[in-house]
Amino acid sequence: MLKSKNNVETNKYELEIEISPEAFEDAVQKAYLKNKSKISIPGFRPGKAPRKMIETQYGESVFYEEAVNSLYGDAVEEAVKEAELKLVCPPEVEVTEVGKDVGVKFKAVCTTRPEVKLGDCKGIKVTKTVNPVTDEMVDHEIGHMRERNSRSVNVDDRAAQNGDDVVIDFEGFKDGVAFEGGKAEKYTLKLGSGSFIPGFEEQLVGHNVGDEFEINVTFPEDYQAKELAGAPVVFKIKLHEIRMTELPELDDDFVKDATDFETVDELKADVRKHLEEHAEEHANAEVESSIMEGVISKLEAEIPEVMFENKVNEMIDDLAHRLSHQGVDLKTYMQFTGMTEEGLRETYREQAEKQVKLRLALEQYVADNKVEATDEEVEAEFTKIAEQYKMPVEQVKIYIRPEDLKLDVCVEKAVEEIKAAAVIETA
Repeated sequence: MLKSKNNVETNKYELEIEISPEAFEDAVQKAYLKNKSKISIPGFRPGKAPRKMIETQYGESVFYEEAVNSLYGDAVEEAVKEAELKLVCPPEVEVTEVGKDVGVKFKAVCTTRPEVKLGDCKGIKVTKTVNPVTDEMVDHEIGHMRERNSRSVNVDDRAAQNGDDVVIDFEGFKDGVAFEGGKAEKYTLKLGSGSFIPGFEEQLVGHNVGDEFEINVTFPEDYQAKELAGAPVVFKIKLHEIRMTELPELDDDFVKDATDFETVDELKADVRKHLEEHAEEHANAEVESSIMEGVISKLEAEIPEVMFENKVNEMIDDLAHRLSHQGVDLKTYMQFTGMTEEGLRETYREQAEKQVKLRLALEQYVADNKVEATDEEVEAEFTKIAEQYKMPVEQVKIYIRPEDLKLDVCVEKAVEEIKAAAVIETA
């Protein structure tokens, strides 16, 4: 039961919780019954030793840990509910006293959802800017189309240059000793792509097919493999092939072969149309982002650091999940990109802060403006999620509580209300 509730600092409470001697004794007895068959006492068959005898042999507290573990979860949950706290992370629990005469006493330090105040979010002023589509942009898009229809041609009458694909053998040496992960054969590398460490690709430029040579580079100071970070190394190279990309001519014949159009002019008109639609979509997305920034600016709250950290954790977990579908684990991805765990967390930090603040603001808007969602709307959202993940609706409801999804629906309604009330000026 909850003994006391103390506000020790902003958004942090310390609960003193007690479990009665009777409840503790019952838990100790259950722990004894569960474990007695595993305990050997001379003179007794396995599982037949009396509890008193086991406690005399191993100490009175032999079953205390398991008994406490079986009790404190429900006790904390009940105390948090009685204290009317909304937690943002599991509490930090410390047992302060335990014994047959006193039961169990412990403290639970709870970090709670912050108190939120939200200013008026109706009439937020933003500017919509639709960037014009230029001829250069159209040509650039068509250039990509030509690249997709290009062919690779072997080159043997000139040296390698940026933009070429080269096929090479390479092996790296540090202080004259080959290092792990520094060797490959018949590796294809696009020069100028920046996919290798600085200085590597640049020193391949100017060499010809059949050349065998050495290049000297220095690994970056923050390179993932610590034994190579900041180290000067030598790579032995053999250049097998140089390939250049040959683009098709942009004429009506190419357009007929590669598209559903008949002429270059028709293709350009269609590309321009799609670019203009994209520019409009991008402008609308920027408007919504600016409106949501305005919502965040109306928020007043002292937000616990753990809420930001939890959101960063969610985003990294999501990244790991997406990578797993590509057959890559997070550790390999970090090694490939040269990213440290600290650097990865910092990458997501700003975005995480915005998401936490925006969600708090929108939920407060829902409360302030009494935004409601009908049972039909919630059920429709369950159906949508079920279809998206190809799962039965009832199975989705196992993972998502109806009250949580109802709040999500209300938040989406809040977003639409705020957007509808915004004042949008055109640049």
